[in-house]
Amino acid sequence: MISTVILQAAGGNNLMGTIIPMVLIMVVFYFFMIRPQVKKAKEHKKLVGELGIGDKIVTTAGIHGKIVGSNETTFLIEVEGGTKIRFDKSAISLEATKAAAPKA
Repeated sequence: MISTVILQAAGGNNLMGTIIPMVLIMVVFYFFMIRPQVKKAKEHKKLVGELGIGDKIVTTAGIHGKIVGSNETTFLIEVEGGTKIRFDKSAISLEATKAAAPKA
């Protein structure tokens, strides 16, 4: 009896009135959250794929260096003083020449 009164007060079974806002929320979530992250991941993968020995890079930790070796998952980076550090490819932030170039 009480559930019938609550359903009548709420306007009955208006299924379209609840589905449409949920679909719109999902679409907005996709375009503002998921799509930009996928695009950024593709750009990073392309950047890392184009890097080679001799390229100057900056890591996500802010370390500047030159690539002196690489394998499938890591880069060997030479920093000042001849010190060599091995970094995961995902830790590469950007190419140093692009970071130093002024944006037009």
